[in-house]
Amino acid sequence: MLGVCGGIAAYKAVEVCRLLVDAGAFVSPVLTEGATRFVGEVTFSALASERARTSLFDDADPIPHTTLGRAADVIVVAPATARLLGAYAAGISDDLLTATLLATRAPVVACPAMHTEMWEHPATRRNVAVLRRRGVTVVEPGVGRLAGGDEGAGRLAEPVDIVAAVAGVLARTRDLAGRRVVVTAGGTREPIDAVRFVGNRSSGKQGHAVADEAAARGAAVTLVTTTRRRASAGVDVVRVETAAEMEDAVLAAAAHADVVIMAAAVADFRPRAPVAGKLRKADGVPEIVLEPTPDILAALGRDRRPGQVLVGFAAETSDLAASARRKLADKGVDLVVANDVSAPGAGFDADTNEVVLVGADGTEQTVPLTDKREVARAVLDAVVLLTRSVP
Repeated sequence: MLGVCGGIAAYKAVEVCRLLVDAGAFVSPVLTEGATRFVGEVTFSALASERARTSLFDDADPIPHTTLGRAADVIVVAPATARLLGAYAAGISDDLLTATLLATRAPVVACPAMHTEMWEHPATRRNVAVLRRRGVTVVEPGVGRLAGGDEGAGRLAEPVDIVAAVAGVLARTRDLAGRRVVVTAGGTREPIDAVRFVGNRSSGKQGHAVADEAAARGAAVTLVTTTRRRASAGVDVVRVETAAEMEDAVLAAAAHADVVIMAAAVADFRPRAPVAGKLRKADGVPEIVLEPTPDILAALGRDRRPGQVLVGFAAETSDLAASARRKLADKGVDLVVANDVSAPGAGFDADTNEVVLVGADGTEQTVPLTDKREVARAVLDAVVLLTRSVP
């Protein structure tokens, strides 16, 4: 389905429609009322695979949004205006296009286009971030000539690039169908006493993003997590707290898994003798003796099933690629995802991340600072390739 909003870039949607049809797609156009101020519905009816729709009510189908939403393999909105992004992020349905977006389970590609000031407004940035976290693919606007003779960021991406993005989404759709994937998330808590613990700053956002993306791509997902964050529908969630509990849950799930992705920040050490009650300040400074926690990733590497793909994460503060290569050799895994947790906007508790993917075959891929759902896509793209090559 091709959604067209009311912006000057709507004229480019005509070319997007033509290119999609030429590529073999069955295109159903949906125009907002604002779009018809810039382009005619007859134009899209003539170029697309069926007539253009513009209204929830002027249709023989009493529920056109549900019909369109269920029929679509992918929905692309080009241009996506600030109004559309805001309504979609807030879950507001006030026309056929927004109703269809809320009534579909198909992947969505949003292609923003607007003046620079609107694109850079904090509300727009927040709405785009919300949509990305929900799995929407956002094709960033370019920099160039805008309406009124202005220039700057906000120019609709070129039609060929939009079509390429749609093709990429379709290629990923269900590419993990039939695969069993185990993902870990969050930081473990190793008790000192009944109140305190040894832990870290991990929020679990990256692991949850990986689990949600794997489920969207058709995998049967088991998420072993220390957090209380909600996971996507269909994800089997196992909640744990300590490294020992995570080890038990992961090894049990990994016995039947095709892919194991250890995104959790597992504590390296734990108190040897946690106190059953509460340590009190009046009793003086306690002596806390630490011991190593189980090395879950190394155990997975030793006991892996034939053909199983193993992915480790490395939270570092320097020398990402070198640290990742050491972890590859030490743990016997196929891929290490390393990130600098001290970098601005990346690491623990941020909504964005910047990582280096280092493969056992010597390949390296840098994923620049982006939303953690986009990082999850890059990780799973690499996993899909590995599932096709690991004997």
